[in-house]
Amino acid sequence: MKMTQLAFAITVLAATSAHATDLIITNGKVATMTKEGAFAQAVAMKDGKITAVGSNASVLKLKTAATQVIDADGKTVIPGLNDSHLHIIREGLNYNAELRWDGVTSLKKAMQMLKEQAARTPDGAWIKVVGGWNEFQFEEKRLPTLEEINEAVPDKPVFLLYLYGLGFLNKKGIATLGYTAETRFKDGVVELGADGKPTGKLIAKPNAMILYTTLAKTTVLPRDEQLNSTIQYYRDLNRLGLTSAIDAGGGGQAYPDDYAVSLELAKDGKLTVRTSYYLFAQKPGKELEDYQRWLTQTKPDKNEHLFYANGYNTEGGGENLVWSAADFENFLEPRPDMPHEMEGELEPVLRLLIKNRWPFRIHATYDESIDRDLAVIEKVNKDLPLNGLRWFFDHAETISDKQLKRVKALGGGIAVQNRMYFQGEHYWKQYGAQTRQMPPIKKMLEMNIPVGLGTDGTRVSSYGPWPSIYWAVTGKTAGGLKLWQPQDVLSRYQALKLMTQGSAWMSGEEKLKGTLAKGQYADVVILPQDYFSMDVEQIKNLESALTIVNGKVVYAGEQFKQLAPPALEVKPEWSPVKHYGGYQNQ
Repeated sequence: MKMTQLAFAITVLAATSAHATDLIITNGKVATMTKEGAFAQAVAMKDGKITAVGSNASVLKLKTAATQVIDADGKTVIPGLNDSHLHIIREGLNYNAELRWDGVTSLKKAMQMLKEQAARTPDGAWIKVVGGWNEFQFEEKRLPTLEEINEAVPDKPVFLLYLYGLGFLNKKGIATLGYTAETRFKDGVVELGADGKPTGKLIAKPNAMILYTTLAKTTVLPRDEQLNSTIQYYRDLNRLGLTSAIDAGGGGQAYPDDYAVSLELAKDGKLTVRTSYYLFAQKPGKELEDYQRWLTQTKPDKNEHLFYANGYNTEGGGENLVWSAADFENFLEPRPDMPHEMEGELEPVLRLLIKNRWPFRIHATYDESIDRDLAVIEKVNKDLPLNGLRWFFDHAETISDKQLKRVKALGGGIAVQNRMYFQGEHYWKQYGAQTRQMPPIKKMLEMNIPVGLGTDGTRVSSYGPWPSIYWAVTGKTAGGLKLWQPQDVLSRYQALKLMTQGSAWMSGEEKLKGTLAKGQYADVVILPQDYFSMDVEQIKNLESALTIVNGKVVYAGEQFKQLAPPALEVKPEWSPVKHYGGYQNQ
């Protein structure tokens, strides 16, 4: 072949490759989510974007010899789920060291898991159950007793975190920590027995600092195992159909040190959930200094993922802007009043962020807190206008209609979570049965306020996204208590939209993800059952049959397992994840 012919052939081959479709899914019930009831048969992807959605015949016209074709076998295809409030980076560091009771349906089984895990855990390491469960999910409808915990594990330290209200230590745990009758916490109580010694129960009054502080004294994985742990956690999220998450920061998650592991994995292209993160102020009274420093270290929308657009981004400030504005959602205790100095501490932080055009989110459970927060935001907005800067409240369970109007006027949004799925019974016991939807999602939607759905996993709520969707379409708690009036429950389309496109607003990506349409990110999930018609009670147990991120398969269940990359071996050998996995929906 002459050089001119060879050059021509190479040019044609390159041009063909440039236009070749990478992957096509056919024979699916493709929920485009562009509008309710909009379904197609097939979807095509190239270079991390969706290039076509339509009938099998129309989409298969894009097939080339290089195209991978996946037959969905009639299964439902949805956009990848997006959790607008998840503590994903922090949990990645700890996941392999935690025994997860998320989804366990009996206390007997949970305690058996605890006992088995203790047998394989080496001396010096803690056995930890860190949130994501409550007694109402158990058929026994009760918490474990301290006697049961000590009987199950007499010789190794145990710490159980129960919501943000209680912690349980076995006798070995008390001795390991050195807690005595003289141990004191500013916002918490070490319960003493009749003998004047700690019983093992830790009581948050009202905030969870006693629980955070105790947890920080337990096993921390070494760096290589934190890398493995983060990969394993992201894989479990992929198993549950999650392809994006917005990290709300968290106590004990300091920037940049505690982000080094996820940053390394992002730069290596190994994170399989698009992760946007907000920076959470760590030191009471020093919040402004934190943000002044962080402004010199990073900026919003700085992507540091090797392969994914918007794969690992700084987003802004929050959810903790200042500690004095935090109203902990411990429904075992009465609502706390924020201190009088809150406004004076919040205002300069808001001014700094708005001046520098940093989006922000702010934790607020109760309408009393929201009223004071809004007053500060409105004051700053008068001489330093928001002008479309993205901001939103997290949680907002008891926000009023009047406050929603103020949020709307300021261009804000609301990130809601299924915390009432885990704490509804406690709230009713504390405040009485409710007739108003909490949070008032229907009212938010009626007012066209941006709403994203999430979990607030992993310490209060579970990180499983499907119980959150189940809660949204039933209004029920994990124990079956019907919290909402019939007119308040969401349709299956509405709930799924809030966990996809709705959440994308919180990271400024509502035009890039959340629907299956041309130009959207190629983040796609095939479900093993039809979400839109299956028994509603089974929705909370859903997971993915196949998960695609950026046009590449990152997870596959049994039917499609030949298409998935091999799973990484779990480290350390004794890890609960190696023996039980993570979320227990299987």
